[in-house]
Amino acid sequence: MTWFRHEARFVSRPQIEEMVQRTIDEAKERLGIAELKRVLLLPPDLTRAHSGSGWITEKFYNLLDTAGVEVHVIPTLGQHVPHTPEDNRWMFGSIPEERIHAHDWKNGVTNVGTVPAEVVKEKTGGAVDWEMPVDLNTMLVTEQWDLIINVGHVVPHEVLGFANHNKNYFIGLGGKRLLGASHMASAVYGIENNLGNLLTPVRACFNYAEEHFLGDLKDVYFQVVMDYDDEGNLAHTGVYVGDDLETYYDAARASLAQNITQFDEPVKKMVAVMQADEFRATWVANKAVYRTRMAIADGGELLVIAPGVERFGEQPEVDQLVRRYGYLSQAEVLELYETQEDMQDIPHGTAHLVHGSSEGRFTITYAPGHLTKEEIESVGYQYMDVAEAQKRYDPAVMKDGWNTMPDGEEVFYISTPSAGLWATKDKLDQRAGHEQHG
Repeated sequence: MTWFRHEARFVSRPQIEEMVQRTIDEAKERLGIAELKRVLLLPPDLTRAHSGSGWITEKFYNLLDTAGVEVHVIPTLGQHVPHTPEDNRWMFGSIPEERIHAHDWKNGVTNVGTVPAEVVKEKTGGAVDWEMPVDLNTMLVTEQWDLIINVGHVVPHEVLGFANHNKNYFIGLGGKRLLGASHMASAVYGIENNLGNLLTPVRACFNYAEEHFLGDLKDVYFQVVMDYDDEGNLAHTGVYVGDDLETYYDAARASLAQNITQFDEPVKKMVAVMQADEFRATWVANKAVYRTRMAIADGGELLVIAPGVERFGEQPEVDQLVRRYGYLSQAEVLELYETQEDMQDIPHGTAHLVHGSSEGRFTITYAPGHLTKEEIESVGYQYMDVAEAQKRYDPAVMKDGWNTMPDGEEVFYISTPSAGLWATKDKLDQRAGHEQHG
């Protein structure tokens, strides 16, 4: 059961900081911890900085450090690019750099078990039948921790239905084999069958792994949910704290109610802005694609304004994969996957080729800060100059939702695509048929 929750139209920072202290106190009592000597904090990386997870993590650190606890922080990067010291200062404030450790998804993991192929086959309804080797961050699984605190933002997600909870472990601190097996399974199952479902096939596999391989960890999840206020700014609406699946479900149900925008009819044009300080590769900026694809009309257009984007993949080999094949339909990728060794070597990158595609239904136009027209068009996208895009769709002028431009063009504008899901009622009804139970 959830240890405690706080839900309101908006929850203030001082209230959240009080709940940070309460989480520490209740963890000691509920988990039978006589003394906290070493604590591990697992926040998201800078692509979720807008959630406030950085200052929440800093608050945990300072309270524990003041109490004489040795505290370490591992941002749950997955295979994203590690933070620079400047990134860490920007997100985590006063936490000392030497206490913040970069996850190494290739060489810094240890196997703790395997989700058997028959379990994966059952959870995916027969879509795939490969095993998932559970390789996790070595520091997490081999060092002694009195308490592990997961911090994160629960929001619709393209692989797991909703982000956070044990995603922190199995994606955020996962190894190459686990990232590949899980992402490819979600791509084969179908991204639109996952988005905004409480229990997806891959999350069901992760729940199996948590139960079987991480049951001895003394850990707690500190999860936030956010919504837009009257000025169009993201603000906290709920905090959910506990150590079991119910804590995830409570937060995910709140996100389901608050973070999904429904349309009666498909939208002809959407404009999405990906903030330069959070999104530097199409790998993460394509959240604009994932979260809007169920709303866009056949023959419509998505414009992604991404002034910070300078590459396609977060890692060089994924960048090369995107440049070689471009963003392709699910059918095209699965056919190539049968024979192409580079696709088979990094299946999480291969899955990304599907996730970043419109399946030929609509046009994706990118306005990147640091990629050329030739580069953008080579992967199957259309190109718009970023200065031109920012001038026409000025973030200082545009409002979230419907906007009518001076020349009469109607667009639906989204300032923070990573904070929600936009879909037609029909698409949501189709997706609901893929909800799993238990």
